[in-house]
Amino acid sequence: MALPARARAHWQPGASGLRRPTGKLPGGPMKSVVEPLEGNRVKLTVEVDEQEFDRALEAAFRKIAREVRIPGFRPGKAPRRVLEARVGKGVAREEALRESLPTYYAQALREADLDAIAPPEIDITSGEEAGPIAFDAVVQVRPNVAIPGYEGLQVTVPSLEAGEEDVGHQLDRLRSQFGELVTVSRPARDGDHVSIDIKAYRHDETIEGLTSEDYLYELGSGALVPQLDEELRGARVGDIFRFNAPLPEGEEASFQVLVKEIKEKKLPEVTDDWASEASEFETVDELRADIRERLLAVKRVQAQLALREGALTALAELVAEDPPEPLVDAEVERRVHDLNHRLQAQGADLRQYLEATGQSGDQLVAEAR
Repeated sequence: MALPARARAHWQPGASGLRRPTGKLPGGPMKSVVEPLEGNRVKLTVEVDEQEFDRALEAAFRKIAREVRIPGFRPGKAPRRVLEARVGKGVAREEALRESLPTYYAQALREADLDAIAPPEIDITSGEEAGPIAFDAVVQVRPNVAIPGYEGLQVTVPSLEAGEEDVGHQLDRLRSQFGELVTVSRPARDGDHVSIDIKAYRHDETIEGLTSEDYLYELGSGALVPQLDEELRGARVGDIFRFNAPLPEGEEASFQVLVKEIKEKKLPEVTDDWASEASEFETVDELRADIRERLLAVKRVQAQLALREGALTALAELVAEDPPEPLVDAEVERRVHDLNHRLQAQGADLRQYLEATGQSGDQLVAEAR
């Protein structure tokens, strides 16, 4: 059952963490009472009189009449008494409860001026078989917090300039995509691509995922185990070495490596001909200008986010209570959506942002959290 969580609560800290709103909720066809609980939760007790619920029953019977074929009646035209005799009162009452409970719950939230931040736990206490309906809804609500001393807070944001070093770094990344691997006879160093036969085993049993022949490994990438990079630095073709290293799951494995070939990536020269081949621009100057504009767009978004995040972080440090987990999850989702919207307004997207910042999607979510 999908039950809505909406409206706004005005709660103040009290002995139990919450204080009951002023006054009683109005009576009538539906009435409700709010009981504060621990942990920013409340119990909303709702009662619906029989006459009010009968309207939901009528709607349920009309729905059933459209779905059930009864001889002698056109679809949707069978009277209620006939349907009661054919399908039973219990089926219609169950349907009425399923359809009406979310509405009663949402109305009670509005009347109690509650701001629910998570789905409720619903317990029907009476009326499942006959009579008026009563149910309890336990739900987490948004807490009000005091933030003393927020005046005078200052936030530092990153520079909005895209310097030559920044442009050059992005240009080198583009050049790397068009680089050519050339065999060299010198010792291996970071950035080289080394062809190796590697075997990993534990207790004389080969580890398939870490065993391969003619594996082309980029030295310095740390893609397998950090010790592999340490052993390969300065190695020459024909070298064979063995070492032990811990695996991510914690157990130690033994490795044997044969160096078969060392290749260096030769980057293309930065010329107008290369720029026209590697991009939609005819000259290097046009390409660099485009890179600069894209970097500036990303930096503007970063500055906006840094200002917002810095202000929120500074304010959060003044708050002693931890935020409820549903609020954290909703805020993370909102921040990622907001970032994507801002990037689109600047003519960029999340993929370009992640490439420019060197982040993965998981790292972005973790940072937002």
